[in-house]
Amino acid sequence: MSHAIPRRTMGRILIAGGLALGGPARAQPAFPNRPLRLVVPFPAGGTTDILARIVAEPLGRRLGQPVVVDNRPGAGGGIGADQVAKADPDGHTLLMTTIGTAAINYGLYPNLPYKASDLAAVTNVADVPNIIIAAPGLQAGTLAEAVALGKRSRDGLTIGSSGNGTSLHLTGELLRQAAGIDLIHVPFRGSAPMLTEIIAGRVDLAVDNLPSSLAHIREGRLKGLAVTTARRSPALPDVPTTREAGFPQVDAVAWFGIQAPARTPKPILDRLAQEIRAVVQDPAVAARIAEQGGEPVGNAPEEFEAFIRREIARWGEVIRNGNVTVD
Repeated sequence: MSHAIPRRTMGRILIAGGLALGGPARAQPAFPNRPLRLVVPFPAGGTTDILARIVAEPLGRRLGQPVVVDNRPGAGGGIGADQVAKADPDGHTLLMTTIGTAAINYGLYPNLPYKASDLAAVTNVADVPNIIIAAPGLQAGTLAEAVALGKRSRDGLTIGSSGNGTSLHLTGELLRQAAGIDLIHVPFRGSAPMLTEIIAGRVDLAVDNLPSSLAHIREGRLKGLAVTTARRSPALPDVPTTREAGFPQVDAVAWFGIQAPARTPKPILDRLAQEIRAVVQDPAVAARIAEQGGEPVGNAPEEFEAFIRREIARWGEVIRNGNVTVD
């Protein structure tokens, strides 16, 4: 006659057996169990910083832990990216990554202290147009007029960017090649000092991410000549695209996302992607991103990883074709 073992007794037997075989599996600590650090590898005031701060507070509310923005600028974003690549892979240290740090830098810097495989994709937060801007005193109201002015000028025109090797630098290089004019690149340490100089008229042109220039353009401190996207930005509907301005080769969209150290457990990456997607798709947050000229994205880690690989290949080709180097 057989006797069924009560469920509670069976559980005790299984636990005892587990202890005899070396103990139960170690429980994973809850995530998150302390504040998160979101490293911004550029100075405060630029687009990367603006978007990070838009996302950080509501993400912290959803996760139940504060998300602290930590600006670590330098080396085209490489200093901050390297810090995250070497951080503990537990999801508590994240990188506000960009087209530059996640794609362009690998073609520009052969001796980076980290590799693409040292960072894991979480999600693409937002796509943002680049915009070609002019100093308020420049005798040109359109991109075509600026190009004509550059061709007439014996010394050429100066064009600013937020740093050597950034997507803004390479967008300016695309313009130089397409227009056939002499553009003297003037790199700055971030968008904020670049904007100060072009507003003062000490730089003729610049390429910027739309969010950090938007208020200056709306208030007349800068001239918006063209956005570098396929369609006009709803934030500046009167500013034409580079294609409309006659320079379809100048096509560049900046993107901003989140990466984590490699070997971060997949459940944590998936949780972060899910929560960030919910944040950027919230109407209030989406409206703030749109006010900055951006378009919310929010995709799965696998989708973002595949996109990053394509971007590394694309910009590597642009860099090789233009023989672009950085000091």
